[in-house]
Amino acid sequence: MNILTIPLRNLRRKLPRTLLMVAVFSIGVASVTALLELSKAVGESLEEKLAAYGANILVSPKTETLSVSYGGLALGDVSVDIRSLKEGETLAAIRGIHHKDRLSAVAPKFTLLTKVGDTPVGVIGVDFDQEMRIKSYWHETAGTLTPGEGELVAGAQAAARLGLGPGDTVTIKGQPFTVAGVLGETGSGDDGVLFTDIHALQRAAGQPDRVHFVEVAALCSGCPIEDITAQIAASLPGTDVKAMGQVVKSRMMTVDFVKRLALAVSGVILLTACVMIGLSVFSSVNERKNEIGLLRALGYSKGAIFTLMSLEGVVLGLLAAVAGQAAGFAASFKLMALLDLGGAVPSFEAGQFAAVFAAVALLSALASLPPALSAARIEPSQALVML
Repeated sequence: MNILTIPLRNLRRKLPRTLLMVAVFSIGVASVTALLELSKAVGESLEEKLAAYGANILVSPKTETLSVSYGGLALGDVSVDIRSLKEGETLAAIRGIHHKDRLSAVAPKFTLLTKVGDTPVGVIGVDFDQEMRIKSYWHETAGTLTPGEGELVAGAQAAARLGLGPGDTVTIKGQPFTVAGVLGETGSGDDGVLFTDIHALQRAAGQPDRVHFVEVAALCSGCPIEDITAQIAASLPGTDVKAMGQVVKSRMMTVDFVKRLALAVSGVILLTACVMIGLSVFSSVNERKNEIGLLRALGYSKGAIFTLMSLEGVVLGLLAAVAGQAAGFAASFKLMALLDLGGAVPSFEAGQFAAVFAAVALLSALASLPPALSAARIEPSQALVML
């Protein structure tokens, strides 16, 4: 019998209480594990949903501006040398970056300023499939938002100004387009323009394979947005790649709030479990004062008694860490299915398992610290008098 076997023998001798304490602490660890897995899945799911409310990266060709003044009067800045990008090369470069799996949507735009009758209007060529991924707030007031070949969608203000409705025909650069639907009010620039298929507009304008800018929706929970913009910029020299800081900040605040909430709840659960372990070791110390006094009389030092009592708490914690993580990982499957997180499943990460294992061992040691110190202060004479 030595300092390592004594705690194990004591735990085995009081097996029902040991199993009860392991079960209590395991529930705490299982809750923490399930919350960690759930917070990761909820964060990613939430960000995918937020990405549907707008892009967070803008890719455009570099342009030069000229400040114009005359006679001491500033006339403002004028853009010169307006350029466009090659659609095929640009989209291939964006979708070929290292973090391509973090891109939710890549929406190219071709813009054209023209006239319908005598009224000037902007026409935007878009890829409707990609566009709807970043503008889920679009809704129709008439017709449909999925135009077919040779059709377009009118913004609410543009439709009112031009007197357009579903079935009307608009001529753009000599090409007839039929109005398929009218957008509801969005409160953005979308209200004042017309939307049509990007390739149809390119052909009408005589500029095939050209785009003026590309909006990208990137999921930022798995990597910094700066990494994604840097990779796009490296793939597309000669372009301006800008992260829309306020959009990214708002999204990350929402996702971080969910993660911080999960960590806070996990902390409370672990603290409660630690208190339970501390009380268990305290109870063991009170019950074993005579045994501890006898060990001190046999030559066990205060340090040895302290180690002996601490080991009991650490063994309880390690058993609970393994059982709790296994139970929490299994429970997270069921929770994700109940919350309908879009097919998300928990993924086992050895690093996370090791970190939780080490954290639980440390917390167990800290929880058993007060009762272990109390046990180490027991004098042999004090215990033997009680016999």
